[in-house]
Amino acid sequence: MTRWGILGPGRIAHKFVQDLLTLPDAQLYAVASSDQDRADEFARQYGAEHALGSYEALLTLPDLDVVYVATPHVLHHENALLLLNKGIAVLGEKPFAMNGAQVAEMVDLARSKQVFLMEALWSRFMPVLQRAKALVDDGAIGTVTGVRADFGFAADFQPDGRLYNKQLGGGSLLDIGIYPLFFSYLMLGMPEQVKASAIFGQTGVDEQCGMVLTYPNGELGMLDSTLRAKTPCEAYVQGTTGQIRIHSRWHETDALTLTRTGHESETIRIERGTHGYDYEAQHVMDCLAQGLTESPVWSLTDSQNLMTLLDTVRQEIGLTYSE
Repeated sequence: MTRWGILGPGRIAHKFVQDLLTLPDAQLYAVASSDQDRADEFARQYGAEHALGSYEALLTLPDLDVVYVATPHVLHHENALLLLNKGIAVLGEKPFAMNGAQVAEMVDLARSKQVFLMEALWSRFMPVLQRAKALVDDGAIGTVTGVRADFGFAADFQPDGRLYNKQLGGGSLLDIGIYPLFFSYLMLGMPEQVKASAIFGQTGVDEQCGMVLTYPNGELGMLDSTLRAKTPCEAYVQGTTGQIRIHSRWHETDALTLTRTGHESETIRIERGTHGYDYEAQHVMDCLAQGLTESPVWSLTDSQNLMTLLDTVRQEIGLTYSE
């Protein structure tokens, strides 16, 4: 049985735990919040044994196996270091931190202490994306010539809310633009050149961001994110002999369509009964059971590369945070 702790009982933590509790070898052991009442309510709702009124209190639980960090972006680095320094395994929400320097510090500490650390990039473990990646690697659409991916929704404007508050790491890029960037990286690796443009709102965060990634062999990644409008939320991989369309919303979808020259289009569905966080949680438990300190599927180097891309885009569009 793997005993899980939750650090930060916000909206995404609720979804994560709902999925976690579908896994027979997972136990929700503790929840920690800066607000004792919120911790108590979360613990009551999901049956956690310990409800803690501070993050530091997690460090006092000797039987804790791994902690899921689900706090605002700007706290991910600080929270991960707190746990890693105590030798506690960490699954940290995306974006892993606010910049490459913070991620490097986290990775260096985890590796030096031989403690498990992984970014909670749940899409990497979704069965449909796993299938799409396998099809590409097997040459199902020939040589890849490019990818396209978007992610957009019309967000309610709340200046102090997480999406629009710069002090909380708000903006479309870090919250949802990370997904198209991840998709291009997953299919094509690190680009040779990154170009980007953004539209900023009154709170100083990017409300729309467009990115063009150019790769060594001429492949292109055409990517965008927006908080101003609902977009198709589809992803495509184009190849010399076909195309893969990953259905909306592609980062959590249950279907893709494979179109190949000379063949009828084929739709592949992999249905699920959860939000989809159980796949990454199960992977973490498998890694811990095998004594691994790093995921072979989404490595710490992968997380560093993705953060490098985010940093490069931020530099291109002139977006800075206090961190």
